[in-house]
Amino acid sequence: MECVNCSKQDDTSNKAATRSVKIKVDREKRFQNITGFGGSFTGSVSYLLENLPQELQDHLYKSFYSQSGIGFNLMRTPIGGCDFDLEPWAYNEQPENETTLSNFTKLDPREEKRIEQIKHLKLISNVENLRIKAAAWSPPRWMKTNNAWTGSSRLKKEYYQTWADYHLRWLELWEENGLPLWAISTGNEPTNGVYLMYFLRFMSLGWTPRKQAIWLSENFGPTIRSKYKDLLIFGVDDQRHTLAFWMKFMNASRADSLHYLGGLTVHWYWDEIFKPVLIDIVHKAMPDKIMLISESCIGDKPWQKSAPILGSWKRAEKYARSFLQNLQQEFNGWLDWNIVLDEQGGPNYVENFVDAPVIANMTNRVEVYKQPIFYTMGHFSKFSPEGSIRIAAEPTNINVDTIAFLRPDGSIAVVVFNSGYASVDVGITDTVRGSIKFQIPAKSIHTILYK
Repeated sequence: MECVNCSKQDDTSNKAATRSVKIKVDREKRFQNITGFGGSFTGSVSYLLENLPQELQDHLYKSFYSQSGIGFNLMRTPIGGCDFDLEPWAYNEQPENETTLSNFTKLDPREEKRIEQIKHLKLISNVENLRIKAAAWSPPRWMKTNNAWTGSSRLKKEYYQTWADYHLRWLELWEENGLPLWAISTGNEPTNGVYLMYFLRFMSLGWTPRKQAIWLSENFGPTIRSKYKDLLIFGVDDQRHTLAFWMKFMNASRADSLHYLGGLTVHWYWDEIFKPVLIDIVHKAMPDKIMLISESCIGDKPWQKSAPILGSWKRAEKYARSFLQNLQQEFNGWLDWNIVLDEQGGPNYVENFVDAPVIANMTNRVEVYKQPIFYTMGHFSKFSPEGSIRIAAEPTNINVDTIAFLRPDGSIAVVVFNSGYASVDVGITDTVRGSIKFQIPAKSIHTILYK
């Protein structure tokens, strides 16, 4: 057996008595398949990478997406602008009030640059199956009831089909430029334009579940399927607490709209308040849908430092707990937010600064800092690749949290997380292979890999 570990180095493990736990791994008891793990390639990420030496860019690409790195295979990218960009923008801002999108015939130079970078990422990292998922934050302002990037808004009814055509045009242009998409979303965080517009100042488009069901049923779904039969359409793309009622009211409004959805995506931002039972309700009602976490970062809350904290183990622990909880709730994968940000947690045109797994030193532009978050995510993304299956891993007590996967090559990966202030004696018993005993220190995460 091979053990990979990350830990916080301190003296606490010497001050508390060692505890013990036994973990039973049963590879015959199987749960969800793993689609994969990844991060987001926003306008901010593209800008930062462009301003780093090519050698350092290549190092980051391989660190995230190669098998010698942490083995990402998923990527999220915005359609047009988002909050992590140098300014808000969309295609066809001019001419206004016309449905043919006459000025949307080629990609914006910013997205051409992003495509060039992603294609180079694929080449340099040798990622086997890069799956790119896209989401739009906002249409051009003239399509919206408030004619603004942010604030309380809806899509004007006369532009329902135009907004669907906008997505199709974008997909076609990315495909023409050599990057076909794996999936697309119905839109990023629709509740931001309904009841969170008083707190958020970045691009958004408000939807209610009833109106979105109509648009998906009559416009978006048929338009996408007219050309892309196998492209996955993901719904919600908002917080956990919205998922159950959103699906319920979409189904009540237009039941056929849910047939267009191949998956459901949620963001993690209020998970500590809203419990996993909300996920259980939806998963039981729609067990055939792929479920992904599609955005996560730290520093977004008023009580958190809205900036990177270099070397923060506390933030890495939050990631570990959330990964374990959501994967145990039968999520199929995870997409983090920006893969790299600067020392401030940007750039961001509304100063919506947050942390990231890698921080670039944009003062000297020759070094980057890999955060504990990066290595924590790697315990899941590297050792449970696409095609893995979660299997039963039952601890005898609460001294550690754990999860296990049967990998495509037939080997087993067991992730063991000790968030306590004492070291733990761990005994793993595999119903096929046998047993192993080892000790893990306080405040540490480990992956045990065996055939």
